[in-house]
Amino acid sequence: MTGTDDNRDDSRDVFEGGLGLALRRAGEGFSAEGRALVDGGVLRGRRRLRRRRTGAVIGSVAALAVVGLGTSYVAGAFDAGGATGRGGVAARTSAAPTKAPGKAPGKQGGHGSAPQLSKDKVIAVLEGLLPEGKVSGREGRGTADRLGPLAHLVYDDGRGKGAIGVSVGAVDPDGAAVEEQLQCPDKRLVPYDACTSETLGDGSKLLLMRGYEYPDRRVDTKMWHAYLVTPEGYTVDAGEWNAAAEKDAPVSRDQPPLSMAQLKALVTSSKWRPVMEAVGTAAPEALAQPPALGTDKAAILKKLKGLLPQRAKVTAEGGQDAGYAYVVVDDGKGATLVQINVQSGMNDVRGDLFGSDAELLPDGTQVATRKGDGDDKGGAGIVMWTADTMRKDGFRVAVSAFNSGSQTTDATRAEPALTMAELKKIALSPQWTQG
Repeated sequence: MTGTDDNRDDSRDVFEGGLGLALRRAGEGFSAEGRALVDGGVLRGRRRLRRRRTGAVIGSVAALAVVGLGTSYVAGAFDAGGATGRGGVAARTSAAPTKAPGKAPGKQGGHGSAPQLSKDKVIAVLEGLLPEGKVSGREGRGTADRLGPLAHLVYDDGRGKGAIGVSVGAVDPDGAAVEEQLQCPDKRLVPYDACTSETLGDGSKLLLMRGYEYPDRRVDTKMWHAYLVTPEGYTVDAGEWNAAAEKDAPVSRDQPPLSMAQLKALVTSSKWRPVMEAVGTAAPEALAQPPALGTDKAAILKKLKGLLPQRAKVTAEGGQDAGYAYVVVDDGKGATLVQINVQSGMNDVRGDLFGSDAELLPDGTQVATRKGDGDDKGGAGIVMWTADTMRKDGFRVAVSAFNSGSQTTDATRAEPALTMAELKKIALSPQWTQG
């Protein structure tokens, strides 16, 4: 490449938080972060739940992490906290089976047998794979960094600046998380224009997605993503934007700079092989225990649909393997998204989720209710009504409803189809504790 420019002031916000933050924001259209049910408790509870529930299992673009009230998020290459694994759905885990020595699952620092590479060399790999153009704002990490190697920069092919970034890591190729990592997300939860998942001729698996920085598209910043998993478990995770930064930068071109074919060629290039071998392979993924009785998606959906008022007709449904599900209902006056968390063993965050003003029932169950605006990244006019409950043994059921069939679209009715009393009745139903 020629025509370089290292003026970092033009791109100081490039990849602030990076791809992981951008993808997580897409999912956080469904969070109540910043507007806690009780005195900020949801936010604090979510942070503690992240630490508690997301340590061992690697997630995916499609994965919905139950880390608070009905929230879902996705994380990838450039998480603001620095983790370069793909954080996501968490499960309680048992000890990992014995296999050949390797890196801990999701750990990205260099432990391979190949020579370690500096951040400049990692950046040079990315830059060398780009078409002719002008580069600025180079940033990155070397393979010896405990957070793993990454390279990001601002690229201009003469049609406007666009941020591009790549990270390299490793996962257990035989682990259950790989399948989740490579699934296209539910469009009702993460809006996008196109998504494909395929197995390549060499056995590698590839996800390609054309999506957006903001679910409601109030700013038309596009985020295109490619995620490769090789047969050995090496990962190459790339993202690009049609702006010089993933946030706080104006749209500078109609599309991100690389076509999807070019993005595919970028992540599948053999030029990443020295970086992969410096990182080293991952240790076996820890074995996840099955969901607690009654908290798998099928069981939650069956009970939830049976508890809905007769006037609310189900038009769509979905969720994740354990702990979270949703339905879209219509009472003849417009669609409503209803989502639910069913979680056991939550006593350690009781104080974060329920304040002194929470209702205390005779059997010791605590109840908190809230009516408020939807997430600030949701559609215009969205409101969210919530009933959050926790039994004495720490069993939690939280139900929320919106005045639209998706939190990322504009409101289609003044209020949700379900009343607050109906949400409380669903959350407090004895059916949730009957297996």
